[in-house]
Amino acid sequence: MAPLTHDTDVRAASRTTSGVTFAVAGAASFALSGPLAKGLIQAGWTAGAAVTVRVLVAALVLAVPAALTMRGRWGLLRGNVRLIVAYGVIAVAGCQLAYFNAVERMQVGVALLIEFTCPVAVLAWMWWRHGQRPTRLTVMGAVLAIAGLVLVLDLTSGADVDGLGIAWALAAMACAAVYWVLSADEDNGLPGLALAAGGMLFGGVGLVAAGLIGIIPLAASSEDVELAGNLLPWWLVLLVLGVVTAGLAYVLSIAGSRRLGSRLGSFVGLAEAVFGVLFAWLLLSEAPRAVQLAGGALILAGVVAVRLGEPEIQEAPPAGTTP
Repeated sequence: MAPLTHDTDVRAASRTTSGVTFAVAGAASFALSGPLAKGLIQAGWTAGAAVTVRVLVAALVLAVPAALTMRGRWGLLRGNVRLIVAYGVIAVAGCQLAYFNAVERMQVGVALLIEFTCPVAVLAWMWWRHGQRPTRLTVMGAVLAIAGLVLVLDLTSGADVDGLGIAWALAAMACAAVYWVLSADEDNGLPGLALAAGGMLFGGVGLVAAGLIGIIPLAASSEDVELAGNLLPWWLVLLVLGVVTAGLAYVLSIAGSRRLGSRLGSFVGLAEAVFGVLFAWLLLSEAPRAVQLAGGALILAGVVAVRLGEPEIQEAPPAGTTP
């Protein structure tokens, strides 16, 4: 039995390593969207228009690869249509809409901090719904990670707080938590590419509908976009925004969360805040402060603590079975 146990441990370690790699790469891809979108906004685009085109481009790019991964198993789509619609409407469009409404009423840093507390919501959900009680080490990791977020976002004292803004930010946090829970679910048998492509399609349609009825402003521009001191054509920035920061990002993130689980995956996803600061420095010349670097170290420490606290839960036998 020893060789079998050893092989199992090796496979588990390999799965965790690849999961962290995918999740970190996904976080980096997501983070690139901020500087690119800011460049488009400075060139005359509205945030709503940039995100809507980003999501629709991703849906178009992922359509063919997603169809190939189905291998003719179209019954999976019919059986998971509610999941795909929920993913697109809640995890993609809903999260964006809630965040846009939040930043209209409060500081961006505060809104991001509230939204990025979604791993805590994931912990609570998995405890309440699946009986996966977090260990003390996991809780300590959560505290460290949230403290790191406060530093990375460089929140200043005396920030304007708006009740409705907080409500919208909490809605964005809830939608982000739904994203991690749905992304990590492998029991439905739906390939990650298919889930991402379907989610982008329904999410894009939802954003277009929101724009048409005036929930989010949609305006575009053909002006060149300035990034890292260079002028780039608007269509190239949009293409990267759709292919890399949406299509690739969602696929990598889903692959990571399916290997790590929704809880650990959501904490690794906090690396997006750190990469966001890094890309803002490289592309927008917004140099990070020492306090932000310290926050990044705290987030890393928090993720490590959560990872160390996870095995006790994952190895516990399902309820009703004999150890």
